[in-house]
Amino acid sequence: MTSDLSGANWFKSSHSSGQTECVEVAFLPGGEVGVRDSKNPTGPSLIFPPAQWDAFTTGMRSGTLIRPA
Repeated sequence: MTSDLSGANWFKSSHSSGQTECVEVAFLPGGEVGVRDSKNPTGPSLIFPPAQWDAFTTGMRSGTLIRPA
């Protein structure tokens, strides 16, 4: 999947407290969500369809996403 990220408005979580080692997120046209490393803003980005992003954030909020043993 290729998306034009040149006009994306990237932001960090309010919980990052201004630290530099964070992920950044951008809501893209068409509902897709971009995710990138704040230390490498010109590097690669992951692009998620809306349903996958919603499932991920729902899992994070509910605590159902846990690291496998």
